[in-house]
Amino acid sequence: MSESKPLAGSIALVTGASRGIGAALALQLAQAGAHIVAIARTVGGLEELDDKINAAGSTATLVPLDVKDSDGIARLALALNERYQKLDVLIGNAGILGVLSPLGHIEPKAWNDILAVNVTANWQLVRTMDPLLKRAPAGRAVFITSGLSWLAKPYCGAYAVSKAGLDMLARTYANECALSNVRVNLFNPGPTATRMYKSGWPGVDQSTLPTPEDVATAIVPLCLADCQENGKLYQFAAKKFFEFHAPS
Repeated sequence: MSESKPLAGSIALVTGASRGIGAALALQLAQAGAHIVAIARTVGGLEELDDKINAAGSTATLVPLDVKDSDGIARLALALNERYQKLDVLIGNAGILGVLSPLGHIEPKAWNDILAVNVTANWQLVRTMDPLLKRAPAGRAVFITSGLSWLAKPYCGAYAVSKAGLDMLARTYANECALSNVRVNLFNPGPTATRMYKSGWPGVDQSTLPTPEDVATAIVPLCLADCQENGKLYQFAAKKFFEFHAPS
């Protein structure tokens, strides 16, 4: 394993990999030597990512899958077990912003969808991928959270509740992995020039925001064997880890 390819021989699974932070991170992990298992609903975006990964000299397995499909995630875990017998890196990136509205105006379907994508899908990933992470020499899991999970800003309630749930999921999983070879952390990118951020805050000039590539560069070190942090929150804006309680 060379310094330029620290993930050579590794298998890295990235959800929400067809665009934004997920696509940028999948490419950077591939450039570090990992074989990428790329999950997203958008086939065209996955194919574009595959072209970039191939051009970088690495390989990918494309998985067109809605992360709300719990059975599909379970089938993927079985396939990864059969083919690789391990998973070195798990990136829980897929997420939806949902409707920005007063809590009392949110329809049940919208509420259930955001919890299904942002929380339940990540629980299913933990449930099905945990044995594979523990078979890797140094399993690493990173879940993408948001400052809204602790800021309690008005009209962002559904998203905030889902990310708060994700925070607790990841922190609990980290404590359960404390005596194993697996390390689990949370990453808060903050405002980033992505389609999702633009959909919620269209008035913000995206040219003033960090790019997905900037954010991905900060996440890659959390995926490497020499990252020994566990159960921590990494704030991209502050460029450091924090213990919970989360910073304001």
